[in-house]
Amino acid sequence: MVARMVSTGARSMFAASNSLRATRHFHATSRTLADATAAALPVRKPVGAFRGGLFGFLLGTTLAGGGVYGYTLRDYKASNELLTEDIYALQAACQRLNAYVQTLEEKMDAAERKRK
Repeated sequence: MVARMVSTGARSMFAASNSLRATRHFHATSRTLADATAAALPVRKPVGAFRGGLFGFLLGTTLAGGGVYGYTLRDYKASNELLTEDIYALQAACQRLNAYVQTLEEKMDAAERKRK
């Protein structure tokens, strides 16, 4: 029973506050409105979409180009080192093969001399 009385009283108070909100109006004179807007917002020169967009585009392009250049340079150095190592390994293998062929030729010459 008490809960019903409290809830009914709360509803009536809520309805009264809603009616006060509905009847309340805000008015501002043109002078007050002009003073409020002039004092609140400082005058700024706009950057502009074209200048800001162009600057951002050039900055992004430069950074991306620098990143690609660095990546390409590191990749080139790594592949150049691997190629140099392979060339030295091939040169060593050719020298060993040349020495082996020379020893075989010497053995063949020695074998032909023994036959004669």
